Amino acid sequence: MNIVIIGNGITGITCARNVRKLDSNASITVISGETEHFFSRTALMYIYMGHMKFEHTKPYEDWFWKKNRINLIKAYVKSLNSKDKTLHFDNGESIAYDKLIIACGSVPNKFGWPGENLHGVQGLYSIQDLEQMERNTKNISSAVIIGGGLIGIEMAEMLHSRKIEVKMLVRENFYWGNILPREEAQLIGKHISAHGIDLQLNTELKEIISDDQNRVKGVLTNKGEQFECQFVGLTAGVKPNIGFLEKHELETERGILINEYFETSIPHIYAAGDCAQFRNPKPGEPAIEQLWYTGKMQAETLARTICGDKSAYNRGIWFNSAKFFDLEYQTYGQILPEINDQQKSFYWEHPNGKHAFRANYSSKDESISGFNFIGIRFRQIIAEEWIREHKTIGFVIQNLKKGWFDPEFSKAFYNDISHSYLQSLKSGNEE
Repeated sequence: MNIVIIGNGITGITCARNVRKLDSNASITVISGETEHFFSRTALMYIYMGHMKFEHTKPYEDWFWKKNRINLIKAYVKSLNSKDKTLHFDNGESIAYDKLIIACGSVPNKFGWPGENLHGVQGLYSIQDLEQMERNTKNISSAVIIGGGLIGIEMAEMLHSRKIEVKMLVRENFYWGNILPREEAQLIGKHISAHGIDLQLNTELKEIISDDQNRVKGVLTNKGEQFECQFVGLTAGVKPNIGFLEKHELETERGILINEYFETSIPHIYAAGDCAQFRNPKPGEPAIEQLWYTGKMQAETLARTICGDKSAYNRGIWFNSAKFFDLEYQTYGQILPEINDQQKSFYWEHPNGKHAFRANYSSKDESISGFNFIGIRFRQIIAEEWIREHKTIGFVIQNLKKGWFDPEFSKAFYNDISHSYLQSLKSGNEE
């Protein structure tokens, strides 16, 4: 069996490794024009900040691929001929496949802003983007970042580490206000501001202004304000990287359409990771999952199907984590910006504004549906178990210590949270 994988990110490489574990005879080829070897994409920021070198971001030694008989081709795919089962590269070469896995990831969003293609304007996703950012930010003094997501705050921290003045244009009322409840969004926004980032809330980009050398010199907002800068970071989300399929018969919408087995509209072609879109996502789950851990889970499931054990994907309980400078964040289950009519919510925040806890639960039977932890480390296995087993809010508050794993000698806040919850019951201050 000749298996070809487009993309050497977490999804493509996890699939390749798991296929090799299940089938010692399969021919496996991974294609990427970005880099020859797999690396940790989330570590790009630390290269820029001088904490790591590129070779430190590679989880496997370079000899690993030859030892495991995983062939690597450094090239960009130009076109797909599904009738002949061949891929054609930008260098004129081609390769045949028996089964094709498309795991080509994402690219930064652009929305047709005037000036978005000027020199000094870019997103941050690939190693090439990082190299471009090195060039674009050399000897500059100020930058503007468009968008308030996780890539945006990473870019802000990168620029801040080089003493570059940073403004962030955020269209919502609060930083990440489309994801977080108001209290958490305000807490994180204050923390970001305390680190010297100028958050411009309720502000959208109208135009990127050019100098006489076709380079950015500032931005104009929807409020009519103009900010001078020598760099603009476009971090208003990402979209599936499927431009090479634009005129292909493979069915796509925002991403490549797949079923629960990662099968596309064409036999023997599969898609997974950031570039894939579920035709019929489960209630409350996104059609496109663009997280590191979901890409890994999808790849592990797909590898079983490729090797003859047809397996439907089941993501399980939603999880995500992030870091806002030195402030850690974890979320489990369903925590939306606002609760619905069937939910209640308990929120606790430390007076220092660096630690917070939220639990959402059913107003009918008090069973837990989700958690937010900020500045608190909590065991994933415990949080997911409590959600899965429908533990009540009362049980959770009484047993918080079970999941605590903050560093030794750090203050544990479970007693403070418990006291606050009991007080809220007495005063009826639950949301």
